[in-house]
Amino acid sequence: MQRAALFSGGDAQMAAEDLGELLVPYMPTIRVPKSGDRVYKTECAFSYDSPDSEGGLYLCMNTFLGFGREHIERHYRKTGHCVYLHLKRHVIEKVPGASGGALPKRRNAKLFLDLETNGDLNSDDFEYEDEAKLVIFPDHYEISLPNIEELPALVTIACDALLSAKSPYRKQVPDSWEEELQASKHAKTLVQLDNGVRIPPSGWKCSKCDLRENLWLNLTDGSVLCGKWFFDGSGGNGHAMEHYKETGYPLAVKLGTITPDGADVYSFDEEEPVLDPHIAKHLAHFGIDMLQMPVTENGLRDNDIKPRVSEWEVIQEAGVKLKPMYGPGYTGMKNLGNSCYLNAVMQAIFSIPEFQRAYVGNLPRIFDYSPLDPTQDFNTQMAKLGHGLLSGQYSKPPMKSELIEQVMKEEHKPQHNGISPRMFKALISKGHTEFSSNRQQDAQEFFLHLINLVERNPVGSENPSDVFRFLVEERTQCCQSRKVRYTERVDYIMQLPVAMEAATNKDELIAYELKRREAEAARTPPPELVRAKIPFSACLQAFSEPNNVEDFWSSALQAKSAGVKTSRFASFPEYLVVQIKKFTFGLDWIPKKLDISVEMPDFLDINHLRARGLQPGEEELPDIAPPIVIPDDPKALDIDESSVMQLAEMGFPLEACRKAVYYTGNLGAEVAFNWIIAHMEESDFAEPLVIPAFGQVASSGEAVFRADGLDNQPPEEIIAIIISMGFQRNLAIQALKATNNNLERALEWIFSHPEPEEESDPALDMMSMENNANANILAETESEGPRIKDGSGRYELFGFISHMGTSTMSGHYVCHLKKEGRWVIYNDLRVCASERPPKDLGYIYFYHRIPS
Repeated sequence: MQRAALFSGGDAQMAAEDLGELLVPYMPTIRVPKSGDRVYKTECAFSYDSPDSEGGLYLCMNTFLGFGREHIERHYRKTGHCVYLHLKRHVIEKVPGASGGALPKRRNAKLFLDLETNGDLNSDDFEYEDEAKLVIFPDHYEISLPNIEELPALVTIACDALLSAKSPYRKQVPDSWEEELQASKHAKTLVQLDNGVRIPPSGWKCSKCDLRENLWLNLTDGSVLCGKWFFDGSGGNGHAMEHYKETGYPLAVKLGTITPDGADVYSFDEEEPVLDPHIAKHLAHFGIDMLQMPVTENGLRDNDIKPRVSEWEVIQEAGVKLKPMYGPGYTGMKNLGNSCYLNAVMQAIFSIPEFQRAYVGNLPRIFDYSPLDPTQDFNTQMAKLGHGLLSGQYSKPPMKSELIEQVMKEEHKPQHNGISPRMFKALISKGHTEFSSNRQQDAQEFFLHLINLVERNPVGSENPSDVFRFLVEERTQCCQSRKVRYTERVDYIMQLPVAMEAATNKDELIAYELKRREAEAARTPPPELVRAKIPFSACLQAFSEPNNVEDFWSSALQAKSAGVKTSRFASFPEYLVVQIKKFTFGLDWIPKKLDISVEMPDFLDINHLRARGLQPGEEELPDIAPPIVIPDDPKALDIDESSVMQLAEMGFPLEACRKAVYYTGNLGAEVAFNWIIAHMEESDFAEPLVIPAFGQVASSGEAVFRADGLDNQPPEEIIAIIISMGFQRNLAIQALKATNNNLERALEWIFSHPEPEEESDPALDMMSMENNANANILAETESEGPRIKDGSGRYELFGFISHMGTSTMSGHYVCHLKKEGRWVIYNDLRVCASERPPKDLGYIYFYHRIPS
């Protein structure tokens, strides 16, 4: 048969029987999506190309995976699948009417793809038109759609099902993070009363009661009322809902959640959280400018007598005109709904050359050896994200004509740039109770979660996470016998305590607190905030000082005694991550944040914190394990609450912290922390602790640490913790057998025996890996070499992540990075040159070693 390609809009025609005959050889590979099948028609599996991209998106009619023009040939060669549905969305400028304006908007019959629209385009001037056609590889035959009469029934049904399929990120199962907020049906036509209401920037109170928290602004009449049963779980008297029942005004925004990137909006009528595409306009009606405060030519407000102190304004550099940045390394990331913690961490991670080389440098190999479903492969999605951020493909400046048009229309919104990390978030949060939710999370906890995944999915002979690894020497001393014990552990973050007692503005703080209490009693607006100023040297001093060891058992005395512990660096990492421990618990056990200012140095020297080991004249504690005491009532077993609180302050769920301390036998927060890292992806990670009765067999995840082994095989629990530190399984087993299953001694044994006595068993190593398709090809089978990159303790600051809000469960994250000699602010999609980097208000700081 003489074949001819049928192009959209072309003159070539093909008879129905010819089309059928053309598709017959490929019919066995064409599938109709069933319930539960995910159709990735909005994003390429290897890039951030979409139907909006110039080349459109090719959707495989067998796997339902989408591929951009650059990657479709790779999928065809790997699978042999030939039939693809090509999807393309066109943006068309509306034809002007007789009066010069655009023609009235009409329903577009050619808009059939379930895709997000570009909010940056003025809907009054542009409209969308979707195009779909079948493409047959390798000859690129094209068949325009719809072609219902000519195509075989199976093909028509499959095409129709794929075109009408919903986004794979919509909610499909309870408690799934992937619920995508939908635009409210009231947003476009919302009526706002012209009643002169203006909302002040602070001092809000419910108009029907005295509540000052959980307040909602009705977007129709400007009423400020308390909530009750809303999605954030906070309480109230329900006056916002009562107001809706009385008036029918449907939309409300939660005060305190308004940022330049959006706000929490609830629809009483639709009974769910919603998106309001016109939220900036609706807030402006009540005098709230969510994007940027008015500025003068020199970047200051007309009445700017003293600097603004709100951390939301300072950290986001509100009130200053920021120049947008474009090109490689200046790509923004879309906020998927409280995913700013992920955006901030990933921007910092991919500013590090070792991560760039590991993933973007190895991108062709990673993609070539990816599994058939690349959406489920960690290394593939890391490489995809790194390329998206660093290539510059998704961060292009507007054309000159577009700039002129923006000036003429006084449009200052960002262009259609940036990437949406939906596929990445779906993969790395899979099975994790917190990260798979749509709630705000702790950026430090996510950083450790990411490092854990990087460790378990090697991409080559060197693991990029090694640049963060360092050894901590812990010196524990019995206060009565004066004998000492030195141990080492692996860590990735230097956690600095906040030395509140060292505040340099104590008088101002006392005066502010008095005024705040007076204002609260009088129900008047609070005074201007005074933030505690803490010297960095005081935080560093607090880190180096000895800490009391609760419930210390002295092997010298064979009894409990007072003990102190001091931490020092046994090695210095290539990149030092410093966390300011701003988050703590109040007396009511509610997480809270210390509102402080710490002037972090641009250059840091911590060589004086180098560990020195056992000193002349010091006597070591005997290597005797404490006796095992089995209580008559196992539920009465004492749990070290101080260790529990140390872990909880890191952002881990309280119940998980209790389990970690219990299952590690009260050996301290560090050992319990390693237990958490090894078990944080388990489904019952945050479930309450259930202590088995004596004699009852515990599950593998509940094996209690013991100082001595009951058989020749070390407990799996201790093995898992050592593996989580980056060591191989066979080395962990050797160390435990050589030290009678004593965890601390086993770690000492490992560091004194850097070379394993036996060759690594690849089969055992692979048991601890997930998504290991890349690891089979790319990971080296020989010894990984040194896992510690020791060197000088002199560092230079190159980035920091800041948090705005009262706790890790709410608020917003922003990242500042120093690139090409200047600071840049990454605020989700907005990437701009920073004018006033707030280095004193950061939460997590990134330093790189200064070469000797």
